[in-house]
Amino acid sequence: MRRLTLLFALCLPLLSAAHPLVPGAVAQRSVLIRNGTLHTVSHGVLPHTDLLIADGHIAAIGTQLQAPDGTKIVDAAGRHVYPGLIALDTEIGLTEIGAVRATRDLREVGELHPEVRAAVAFNADSEVIPTVRSNGIALAQVVPEGGIISGQSSLMRLDGWNWEDMLAADALGVHVRWPRMGARGFFFQPEDPAKQREAADKRYQAMLRAFDDAKAYAERRKSDPHFPIDLRWEAMRGLFDASKKTFVHADSYREITQALEFCTQRKLRCVLVGARDAWRLAERLAAAQVPVIYAVPFGVPIREDDAVDQSFRVPALLKVAGVHFALGYPSSWDVRNLPFAAGYLAGNGLSKAEALRAVTLSAAEILGVGADMGSLDVGKQANIVVSRGDLLDALGLHVEQMWIGGREVDLDNRHKALYRKYGKRLGSARADP
Repeated sequence: MRRLTLLFALCLPLLSAAHPLVPGAVAQRSVLIRNGTLHTVSHGVLPHTDLLIADGHIAAIGTQLQAPDGTKIVDAAGRHVYPGLIALDTEIGLTEIGAVRATRDLREVGELHPEVRAAVAFNADSEVIPTVRSNGIALAQVVPEGGIISGQSSLMRLDGWNWEDMLAADALGVHVRWPRMGARGFFFQPEDPAKQREAADKRYQAMLRAFDDAKAYAERRKSDPHFPIDLRWEAMRGLFDASKKTFVHADSYREITQALEFCTQRKLRCVLVGARDAWRLAERLAAAQVPVIYAVPFGVPIREDDAVDQSFRVPALLKVAGVHFALGYPSSWDVRNLPFAAGYLAGNGLSKAEALRAVTLSAAEILGVGADMGSLDVGKQANIVVSRGDLLDALGLHVEQMWIGGREVDLDNRHKALYRKYGKRLGSARADP
């Protein structure tokens, strides 16, 4: 009995983290979204246009489309229709409550874990999922953290019964946390600068050895298929034949410079993540054709001579230089603000169309799934959002309907439930959110 009580107590944090919403059912009939303003991303904005969903995909786009018998009609007059947003570099499904250790499954013990797959640890019942869905986010790249080589990210649909059901793309690439260069002199970093540099150099050398060992293993496995499998290095084999991407997390000018040289020398398909200082090397990134997941949308200046709005203007500077970029948002609950971060970009050098692309088609292209999602095009998966108001406007946004893979999604969440509950206590006559 004592053991059962202890087991129940350990499970309480997980039980409290489960949302009660039923995943969308597989559509038994077609859906015609009629007379909406379609933000296609790939070919502009189409006012007063219809979109037909069939078999989980976009079957047709046009005006006055004829609906097959039994089709469900959705009147989207006065509404905006978007592709579902794609959140990059997130902790969704890996972190529930930051202060409760039992609800965090972000990292493994140790520095080198390329074999780790984020999807396996994904919590399909996370309360975070319905919350971020309500702001138009349909898919999320889930990324492991910690160590030098953290593991492999996965692209998850934000609707389904379990992680297998929600998996859109697995093993997207291996994530490398570039060792911090230089020393920090802030009050919360009491360690001696010389020791900081020594620790950074040790991490850097450990990373080099790991890639050397993985490369040697890949060559041996290629020449001898019967060579014993090492799960760590097996996960990295694809990096050396360019079949898999290397996601390098680096922020400062020095770190990005080192990372570029490293990827060039080893002929790796590099994607730069974080990239606070990417604007300082924009031309070089463009020349090397290195995509950027810019993950500091609300960052503050880090240098005394930086403009106060520097973080907001970086994507526009990357765009001018010809860098292929998308917007990331490295968090869990806070990912719900992704569309508003894109809205900030639209007010700081990018057009609204370019800002929307940064959280839809560009994100899909960088992950290698642009042929299947990220825009409203015939043949692509039906990840669709219908909103009353501009999706990138924090004040005007109101997502009314969403389909993920053609399945209509319940847009209720805990926030809305609490709003309704306490609205009744106060006798509020305000409409439900």
